[in-house]
Order: sequence, then C-alpha cells, then structure tokens
Amino acid sequence: MRILFLVVLIFISSCSQKNPIEVALKSKNPKIKRVVDSIEKYEVQILFTEILENNGKISFKDDSFHVNDATYFYPASTVKFPIAILALEKLNKNNLVDRNTVFKVEGDSLKTTFAKEIQKIFAVSDNKAYTRLFEYLGQDYIVEQLQKKGVVSRISHRFSDPNPFGLKTKPLNFYKKDSVIFSSKSILNKAIKNLDLHKITKGVGYIANDSLIREPMDFSLKNYIPITSLHNMMKQLQFPELFSEQERFHLTKEDRNYLLEMMQILPREANYDAAEYYDSYGKFFVFGDRKETIPSHIKIYNKVGYAYGYLTDCAFIVNKKTNKKYIITATIHVNNNQIFNDGVYEYDAIGIPFLAELGRQLINY
Repeated sequence: MRILFLVVLIFISSCSQKNPIEVALKSKNPKIKRVVDSIEKYEVQILFTEILENNGKISFKDDSFHVNDATYFYPASTVKFPIAILALEKLNKNNLVDRNTVFKVEGDSLKTTFAKEIQKIFAVSDNKAYTRLFEYLGQDYIVEQLQKKGVVSRISHRFSDPNPFGLKTKPLNFYKKDSVIFSSKSILNKAIKNLDLHKITKGVGYIANDSLIREPMDFSLKNYIPITSLHNMMKQLQFPELFSEQERFHLTKEDRNYLLEMMQILPREANYDAAEYYDSYGKFFVFGDRKETIPSHIKIYNKVGYAYGYLTDCAFIVNKKTNKKYIITATIHVNNNQIFNDGVYEYDAIGIPFLAELGRQLINY
C-alpha cells in the first residue's frame, strides 16, 4: 500500500511540474497543430505566468517556450505599451501639465490630450497617437528610462510619419484655453546604431517604392523589444510592490489607474464602430478568432502588435469568476512567401487562430 501511495505521489508531482505551454502545444486542435508541425518556420516564442496568491502573498509561476532575446522579431505596435507608460511618467515631472492638458505637436493639425491619445493607442492601436507621444519623449530618453528599469529595448522610430527615423523631435505646446502655458523643446537624439542580433535580415525580398527588391529585408535600424521585456513590464506595472523602487514605473495612483483602465478598454467602450472594431480587434489571446462580445467577467489588459507578418500580444488576463490571473506574451511570424511589405500575410488564417487557441489552452490548463 505504501509503495502504491509513493507511486501516486510521484505521478502527481511530475504532472504538477509539467510546462503548461508544452501541454498546450501538444493539443490536437488544428489551430495549434499546424503551427507546431512547422514550429521553427513560425518563429514562435511564448512566456506564461500564473499569478499565485497564498495568505495575501503574491508570487509568479513562470514557464517559457523557445524564448531567445538575441533572436530578432519585429515588435510592431507592442512598443506603444512602454511609450504610454513613459509619457505619463515624464508628465508627472512637470507641475504645469498633466494627462488632461491640451497639447499640440509642432506642424500637427490636431489639438489633443495625452489621455485621449493613450485611449486611442489601446482601443484601436492608433499610430499617430503613438508618434505624438514619441515626439514628447525622444529616442534617447526612451532607451535611458527603460534601461534604468531593467528593460532591454531599442525604440528608434515613429509610425505613420514621413520621417520615421528623424533624430530631431518636434516641440510640443501645452495650452490652458487658448494660451500656451508650457512648451517642450526640440530634442536632438544620438544616431541610431544597427542592432547586432540573430536573424536581423529576413526573407527573400521586400517591396519598396512599389518595386520588388529581391534580397532579404534589413531590420537592424527598426524597433526592438523582446518578449521577455514586454512580459516583465506587465509584471512591473500590475504588481509594482514586488519590484525594487528603481524597477518600478513612477506613476501617480490616478495615472496608473487610468492606464490600466485604457489597457482593458474595448473599442465600443471608446465609441468606435463595433462593426469595424469588434471586441477582440486588439486582443489576440482567447478571443482573437471570434467577433462576439467578450464576457464581462474576463478582463484583458494588453497590447498587441502586427506588421510584416509578425503577430505579438502581451496580456494580463483576469477571470473574475474563478479569481484566476495570468500573464501571457507570445509572438508568431506568418509570412509564407517570405516577401515583406507586400501585405500578404496569414494573420487570419494561421496567426490569430493560433494565439487565440493558445490563450484558451493556457488559461484552461
């Protein structure tokens, strides 16, 4: 009887130590299996954390799959996540302005507020909103501030801008009614250096100026942030008490609450057309391959990115019914023809269904 008890105990122990990602990837579901069957082709990297609470103490149970910070993938709009944090943090250093102060970037046609631009970033991943915040921060400030918090990254360029890699930022004017109360200065940043990473050139060709260039595309000047950095930033933001003072993001309580509210906002809640911007428009895990309403007991605080065939999501997921909490960060590359910038990617056929099913498998594990 004792031997039987020990065998059962060993079996239970070995099961509890299984990597839940590997268990999920063994699923027979075709949305998972077709990717797993060519896992290297799809450049999959996954991090999964279950949040454990015991007698009021919080800890992390971490698992990973194929994570390699030295192998490049294009992070696309996930870089908007740290930019939103840093913009709020920098605003807090100026007593004259806050997130609701009206501002305008030199040469821009829009007067707006940081609160509005951050909402656009998380509700529909607005590129121009990101670029406005980028002008306020500048490349050098972004890198320096993230380095101080232990975040490995290089955010070097704007989106939807005629001069994406420009080293000189544009000044901002801040207003009270129609009067300028503060002006930020233009910043001249250091020259952007080439990234020295594995797989920094990709594919067999790319489109430039409406022509096909038959050589690999060079990403060495592009933005870079590995999934380890995204994942850890989510931990730092959601559970600041578990990190040192230096590693924390220094936000006011009100700004942090606002940021968290925006990270889980659905497009319809921000008054976007629900037919075009359905609930899962910017939420790949669990619901990405479905267009129905996300249940109210599931809250997803996240930022996705998709460009050049890369799909990435970093999400803190809360199930209010079970009181379970998870962080999932993953990236996948779906570009079968290996031509970049041609708009022909398998986002809906392969990438998003994989991430959605992966999320379902992990939070049900």
